[in-house]
Amino acid sequence: MRPNILLILCDDLGFSDIGCYGGEIDTPNLDALAASGVRFTQMYNCARCCPSRASLLTGLYPHQAGIGHMVRDLGHPSYQGYLNDRCMTIAEVLSGAGYETRMSGKWHVGGHYSVFDHEKEYPGRRDFPRPLDRGFGRFYGTLAGAGSYFNPHSLMRDGEPIRPEGEDYYYTDAVSDAAAEMIEGSAASGKPFFLFVSYTAPHWPLHAFAEDIERYRDRYRSGWNRLRMERFERLRSAGLIERRWELSPRDEKAPPWESAPEKEWEALRMAVYAAQVDRMDQGIGRILQAVRRRGILDNTLIMFLSDNGGCAELLQEDAGYDFVLATTRRGEPVRIGNDPSVQPGPADTFMSYDLPWANVSNAPFRLYKHWVHEGGIATPFIVHWPERIRESGFTHGAAHFIDVMPTCLEAAGAQYPGDREGRPLRGLEGESLLPALQNGGWTRSAPLMWEHEGNRAVRWDRWKLVCRYPGDWELYDMRTDRTELHDLAPKDESRVARMQDMHRGWAERCGVVPWDEMLRRMKRSG
Repeated sequence: MRPNILLILCDDLGFSDIGCYGGEIDTPNLDALAASGVRFTQMYNCARCCPSRASLLTGLYPHQAGIGHMVRDLGHPSYQGYLNDRCMTIAEVLSGAGYETRMSGKWHVGGHYSVFDHEKEYPGRRDFPRPLDRGFGRFYGTLAGAGSYFNPHSLMRDGEPIRPEGEDYYYTDAVSDAAAEMIEGSAASGKPFFLFVSYTAPHWPLHAFAEDIERYRDRYRSGWNRLRMERFERLRSAGLIERRWELSPRDEKAPPWESAPEKEWEALRMAVYAAQVDRMDQGIGRILQAVRRRGILDNTLIMFLSDNGGCAELLQEDAGYDFVLATTRRGEPVRIGNDPSVQPGPADTFMSYDLPWANVSNAPFRLYKHWVHEGGIATPFIVHWPERIRESGFTHGAAHFIDVMPTCLEAAGAQYPGDREGRPLRGLEGESLLPALQNGGWTRSAPLMWEHEGNRAVRWDRWKLVCRYPGDWELYDMRTDRTELHDLAPKDESRVARMQDMHRGWAERCGVVPWDEMLRRMKRSG
């Protein structure tokens, strides 16, 4: 019998945030999936939200799918800002193979939606494709990349724009509940389902209910120094990282906790972030309950991952963001920015948790979302499928978002087509991960590649070549130094040259444009 497939993606979650990956945040539902499933220790995303989503949904690198940067059209096919016609989504292929296809949550691969002009963009033009235009039979969620949890813009149900309903509306809950309803509703068709649950949590803004925040109010008063070390020790004890790896130093831009100003406010910001993750896990619990009520848990392939590492972005009071509505649903003005005189969490605030806490989220690694060092691209990845996973544990081979689509297709017994309406398709870049679920000894056959905003990397076997734009290439032995602290490039120039050639060939094949040129294009376009 073909399995149901439940793909759960969260937004801006760091490698060590959830409990089963060393975190102190309460995530009992994800922890339970991990306890009877497989945890990948080296799963990689594409360092940023919409490129990662494009890669996840298509099995291609983001440039090949048309989203080499973000969702604005930058005048080049690889950077058009929406999924192109040379790719197929998982939903398109599986719907053709007899699956019910559903999506609940954030889309963000179909053009840019601001709070000012999104209404005129709703009709689903070619350059603003919606989920229903790319293979999903049902959709509840947002088309934009970020916004208020209490008053999200670009909200849709199927093909119609809608507004939040109910006094206690909270977007994470709405995504979870819509997903659970889709599972319940799929029973009548008798077909297997593919459900993509795409949370914005815990992406900024820091929005959460008071009762969720309260549970974490005291948890972060010990500060980021201690929290990073505690996570590091739990990761080592659990076997998720090697004991010989060192903890990366605290980011030099993060002050020692002892000298940090506004400690109470700082601890509260992280408490709100934790509350957002906690609320998402509660929703995942309700989704799993819907699966259990239908008696289909054993034959449901469940995957959970994050679209990039923790986010160090600073929200400024005077930036003029086009994704922030000026008022709440009650008409209160929204206060934008990380102001210590304002308590984070309520609907009339719009804050982020900032670099020092993102440094905790990404422990033991360094750097963040945007960059392709491990802190920006390492994600937790949990796979649960009782009918195929006989023994829980870890898989240590390097995997990537491009591998999810081939995995889904092999599980479903579906074939990737050669063309889309007569136009040849690019072949899938990824490899099925199903063998890794059997014995944990999976090894990929091709190198992995990255490019985002000039940040570049190659992962081939135990070696990683990585460049933080506009700096030099660095070389690390991932077997002995995955926290990327000991650069071997000066000692192994021949290996650096070979891996540079690999990246250069990949970039040419995938339509990657040098970032200096893209910056000039962006400047000319305003």
